[in-house]
Amino acid sequence: MQIQAIVSRSKASFLACTILLTKHLNISSDALRSSSINSQLLLCQSSPSPPPPKILGWTRAYHDGRPRGPLWRGKKLLGKEALFVIMGMKRFKNDNEKLDKFIKSHALRLLKLDMVAVLNELERQEEVSLAVKMFRVIQKQDWYTPDVYLYKDLIVALARRKKMDDAMKLWEDMRKEDLFPDSQTYTEVIRGFLQYGSPADAMNVYEDMKNSPDPPEQLPFRILLKGLLPHPLLRNRVKQDFEEIFPDQHVYDPPEEIFGLR
Repeated sequence: MQIQAIVSRSKASFLACTILLTKHLNISSDALRSSSINSQLLLCQSSPSPPPPKILGWTRAYHDGRPRGPLWRGKKLLGKEALFVIMGMKRFKNDNEKLDKFIKSHALRLLKLDMVAVLNELERQEEVSLAVKMFRVIQKQDWYTPDVYLYKDLIVALARRKKMDDAMKLWEDMRKEDLFPDSQTYTEVIRGFLQYGSPADAMNVYEDMKNSPDPPEQLPFRILLKGLLPHPLLRNRVKQDFEEIFPDQHVYDPPEEIFGLR
């Protein structure tokens, strides 16, 4: 009976298309036999229509196993095992003992790409403390090789969350592996220390930036020049370096009374 209903519905759809063409285009029934009109009918007949009901025995509804919700949205490369680890780490993040057990029993079983995917997703969700733990797991793997981009993303995430102590630990590890970050990383770390109220640490990063094999960019200098306004001696050092490296650029010096420097 269901198959007959589907066939009847198709005939009704074809008849409706014929009536519409004769009514709106003023076409006679004989003219409908011409090739041009037949082609239009074929197009009408082949137009999208609601899918037929699923017949028992032909198809079966099933769940594909993919998780639902915002965590999965746009994360097609995130496997189910990686997603399970992320959810578990977030669940036990306030209990270090349970978190360590969960990491040993589940995170260590992940493949290389899944481990990196977990790290990136934790950074995206701003779970930076968990991301650091995952990074330490990655460092202990046999396949691990020093990668400046893994360091960079994690250091920038920590700096933006003002976790500067953790950021500097990673910074020191990165330098021990003879890796230099890019200009964005220098900028974010310098900005983080300035907002953290530690201009001395910002200057240490600045000195490290000057020793980088890559040519310096203006943005980290300008962040320092702005953040060191309450510290004129440090600012003058950075200003002199900036004018030597970028002789065509101008440094704006605001009136001292505005910032209470007198």
